[in-house]
Amino acid sequence: MGQAVIPQDKRILVGWREWVSLPEIGIHAIKAKVDTGARSSALHTFDLMAYREKGRDMVRFSIHPLQKHTDKVVVCRAQVVDRRWVTDSGGHRELRYVVSTPLHLGTHVWPIEITLTPRDPMRFRMLLGRTAMDSRLQIIPNASYLVGKPPAAAH
Repeated sequence: MGQAVIPQDKRILVGWREWVSLPEIGIHAIKAKVDTGARSSALHTFDLMAYREKGRDMVRFSIHPLQKHTDKVVVCRAQVVDRRWVTDSGGHRELRYVVSTPLHLGTHVWPIEITLTPRDPMRFRMLLGRTAMDSRLQIIPNASYLVGKPPAAAH
């Protein structure tokens, strides 16, 4: 996103999946697939509702942050920064809401944009796409959770 490329020896080493958090929108732990095949990041949502608040476009949505667990629901709110057409891995185009929020990956924090979409059939509730990586990460494709696991309370 216009930033200088970070030298390879300064990049964060990550596996193909990592625990991240998006605390500004209420998600304290979510497993993300680090997906170099996806341009944009995506977050599984349901019960999405757009509204206006104090002159700003907002969305409220629900999420099941943990795979295979539909009993835990987190209700989130965020300001809409855009609506974009996104083509998914199956070639289907969809107009999605886009929100911006800080991503926490271990001790590292930076702002990312995330598209909101139902991902019920997908294994991961979140994809971390190339735009969010922004030359910050070095991916070790046969490793997982190199940055660490979430607190036990998040499981």
